[in-house]
Amino acid sequence: MHPRYTTAFETLTPRLQAALRPVLEDPQFTAILSAQTVSQLTADTGLDENALALALLPLAASCAVTPLSAFNVGAIARGTSGNWYFGANMEFRGATMQQTVHAEQSAITHAWLSGEKKLAAVTVNYTPCGHCRQFMNELNSGGELVLCLPGKPPRTLADYLPDAFGPADLQISDLLMDDQTQNFPVSGDALQQAAIRAAAKSYAPYSSAYSGVALMTSNGTIYAGRYAENAAYNPSLPPLQSALILLNLQGGNCLDIQQAVLAESEQAAVSQLAATRATLAALGCDQLREVSLSL
Repeated sequence: MHPRYTTAFETLTPRLQAALRPVLEDPQFTAILSAQTVSQLTADTGLDENALALALLPLAASCAVTPLSAFNVGAIARGTSGNWYFGANMEFRGATMQQTVHAEQSAITHAWLSGEKKLAAVTVNYTPCGHCRQFMNELNSGGELVLCLPGKPPRTLADYLPDAFGPADLQISDLLMDDQTQNFPVSGDALQQAAIRAAAKSYAPYSSAYSGVALMTSNGTIYAGRYAENAAYNPSLPPLQSALILLNLQGGNCLDIQQAVLAESEQAAVSQLAATRATLAALGCDQLREVSLSL
């Protein structure tokens, strides 16, 4: 079991601990519960899916990186496939507050990067802020996405964000988590190829500024993330943060990044270069390569 889960695990009921221990002690556990595992956990604990997800929130919150606020938020994105994906908020000392990641963004991005096509629900331990509500409004789940919080009945995103402004207002029909791929030529070493492939699957319907970031840690592991744009612009998630979400949830250390590659559309109206370089520098990495992409 990864050490970060130990304290939260000890707060769970004995029955849930017994059911969950083999899952967490699997060295291949990457903060994802398969549909089969979820089904087994509900059978072993007697909890329905909503109650189980709420009970697991302390484990998700254990993944938080909060050197600034010390305020941990956990979220679980529940895919229509039946798979569940942990997420947690992330902060980066030395970087601007705008570079932080919210727990809902983390869980949703974790699902997206893991191949999930659509979400049925998001369970979170605090009421989603306006930023996160707007971020979730970009999803192909739309206002029907169910939000579950402790002590409150499940409600839809439409309940939390009435009269919402979103992609349809800007005539966008292909939404976040829909299958979209740009035909960028793939070249270079493994790290560069990972960044290009991430950029090809990024979501940038408003600017066409497709971008991806790939990170390599000291043991040679590569983590790649994609840009996720938003109709309200500010809640857009940069590709570096997307990659950092994956690195963190798979048990890596954000201060162990040795190299990075940013791949982005050439001459695009939006560039991720300056923000990516600044945040990486705050994390102790000054080895950033840039690749310009054209169709």
